[in-house]
Amino acid sequence: MINKVSRNEMRKIRHSRVRSKIVGTPAVPRLCVYRSNKNIGAQIIDDENGITLASASTLTLKLEKGGNIEAAKKVGEAIAEASKKAGITKVVFDRGGYLYHGRVEALAEAARSKGLEF
Repeated sequence: MINKVSRNEMRKIRHSRVRSKIVGTPAVPRLCVYRSNKNIGAQIIDDENGITLASASTLTLKLEKGGNIEAAKKVGEAIAEASKKAGITKVVFDRGGYLYHGRVEALAEAARSKGLEF
């Protein structure tokens, strides 16, 4: 009997493996990415205190099409701007178990281009 593991369950396994090594501190918080078929979002999280310092998503930006690379770039720029307002310049990147490719890569590169360091 073969146990089938879904793609999302495998992503969660990868995410837990990454999260065992990456921790956000008050000095250097964690930039966490969540991607669904229709939307993408990012949060800057202080894990020690358990609080979200800044966030941006295609839903909060009210974009018509949130599941494409252009929308991911806009979210990356928005999270960088929100982090500047919160006084954050340096973060650790948590790709959430997703491959660093496509929308996740576009979000990260847009955040870097707006001055966020990771």
